[in-house]
Amino acid sequence: MATTTERLGIVETKVENLNEKLDGLKEDVKEMHDCLDKTREGLTDKLDEMYNASCNQHKSLAEEISALKTQRDKWVWTAAGAIAVMGWVSGHTETIMKVIS
Repeated sequence: MATTTERLGIVETKVENLNEKLDGLKEDVKEMHDCLDKTREGLTDKLDEMYNASCNQHKSLAEEISALKTQRDKWVWTAAGAIAVMGWVSGHTETIMKVIS
């Protein structure tokens, strides 16, 4: 059986090996954190870009819809006016005919 000194030397060697492995793990964890930070920043930038593009598209579509509504309203009022004139003319055809004749 090994002496206490030999056993203590073996334990010290194992502790040193564990410390080296822990240092390696710490470095790996630090690299992982750095990678996650870069990924988060990249995703944040991309999401900001997509949000700005979406806002610009919505603004453009809102302007187009507003222009279409304005144009539609003009046509509706023109058509309503034309119908009103046609109704008035049809109601007063006798008077108009007398004036023309």
